[in-house]
Amino acid sequence: MPKKQKFPYLVGSKWTATQKTWGWRHFQVVNRKNDGKWVFAEMVASCDPDVRFWLNAKQLKDRSLWEPGWQSTQELENLEG
Repeated sequence: MPKKQKFPYLVGSKWTATQKTWGWRHFQVVNRKNDGKWVFAEMVASCDPDVRFWLNAKQLKDRSLWEPGWQSTQELENLEG
């Protein structure tokens, strides 16, 4: 039986950074890379496709850093409150 893929729905998912990252908050995963036991996600800023970086996909589970989907600033403030 094949091994279950970690983060199967990673590519195409949308995320909101709780702190501005490279000047932006809204990102989309456009690529994934498996490196041994690690999974990396290539993030691209939704408003500036030139802003892209690789991130350990495990960090996306940390709600103090990332929220799933695109959240408004108001929604982020409500989460912090």
